[in-house]
Amino acid sequence: MKSAAPLPVDSVTPAKVLRRFRVVFNAVRTHFSQMEKQVGLGGAQIWALSVIKERPGIGVGEVAASMEIHQSTASNLVKALLRRELIRMDKSPEDRRNVNLKILPAGSRLLKKVSGPFEGVLPAALSGMSPETLQRLDEDLSQLIELLNADETAAETPLAHL
Repeated sequence: MKSAAPLPVDSVTPAKVLRRFRVVFNAVRTHFSQMEKQVGLGGAQIWALSVIKERPGIGVGEVAASMEIHQSTASNLVKALLRRELIRMDKSPEDRRNVNLKILPAGSRLLKKVSGPFEGVLPAALSGMSPETLQRLDEDLSQLIELLNADETAAETPLAHL
């Protein structure tokens, strides 16, 4: 199958690119909304739960690192999962200041009801892109962020919270 010829640069307008952003944001929002309707849990909580299931005994800091979010955000996600009795938290035998998180049967049952990807559709799609494409996208988004004078600390906020 022949790939389409690239569009001339002058045919791409800011409005066209804006529409593409809307499509991306809508796909993200729709995915998280469907997950929440399925199990009554937010997308970030589902992702955190899946991380804990994949790595029994993980600590809160490791959850934050796995999700690339701030530790206080991960801590809030863990507290919500604990309140819903989907995970348990044990003190580490080696260092009582650290905790080990483990999924409970109710958490495993909940994850089975959710259509993935648990981390969201955007991270999953980005993972499927070539390193060259990711490099170009990163450079272009960096330029956009600079033009927006955007607060880059927002990078640690899960998409499900936006």
